[in-house]
Amino acid sequence: MDDTKLALALVTGAAEVAVAMREGALMPEQKTSTADLVTAADRAAEKHVHDVLRRERPDDGMTGEEGADWAGRNHRRWVADPIDGTYNYVSGLPAWCSAVALEEAGRLSVGAACIPSSGETWIAANGQVQLNGARVEPIADRALSECSVATYLDAESVRDSSTMGVLLTVVGAAATLRMSGSGTCDLADVAADRLGLWIQNDCDDWDWLPGRALVEGVGGRTAVVLHAGHRWHIAGSPRAVAKALQLIQESRG
Repeated sequence: MDDTKLALALVTGAAEVAVAMREGALMPEQKTSTADLVTAADRAAEKHVHDVLRRERPDDGMTGEEGADWAGRNHRRWVADPIDGTYNYVSGLPAWCSAVALEEAGRLSVGAACIPSSGETWIAANGQVQLNGARVEPIADRALSECSVATYLDAESVRDSSTMGVLLTVVGAAATLRMSGSGTCDLADVAADRLGLWIQNDCDDWDWLPGRALVEGVGGRTAVVLHAGHRWHIAGSPRAVAKALQLIQESRG
């Protein structure tokens, strides 16, 4: 199968594993904090991605949130988040998904996500984005003042004055704030034109690349900028992103 079909198979298969295990003994464990959890379902869903890639793309590399990590022999790397939004998944909240992306020689070529609660399956490849098989139109280019902004906060972020300084500056220039707890779900909402901007500091590749591919595929702008000791990841309408970048550079955060 081609890369697009493979990406779809990876995210739908991982999501099916997670859905099937959700009512069972998840055995959540803390990783870096009480908000950063891993479950048996995370590991099982990542094993599914691992096993399919080993079979279908034995020369490709893989980086997974739950530890799968090997270098490929052909400058291709799959990045996988088997359950993005594990805290939501464990808590019975709807905002979680399975997501993958493919980099080829450092170029982002494919991104995909499956969101079981909404029945949405996203794929970005070959210069276009599809949602459940239908092409997604380009997003509107809105000013930041007209946009809802999505981000994520945990206790550590709230205690970090540099983080809060930047976020308050950007959110203060926007229309409203939303927070779901899943970066890829938020970025899918940006691609669907439901949110105008997404901003998050210090993202791992699995929390950034799948959704970044979706946003770029519908004409959105993405950026990563270093400021006050953090790497800020931003995605949304081009005008909103440009304004956010300006505000970050001007912030004392």
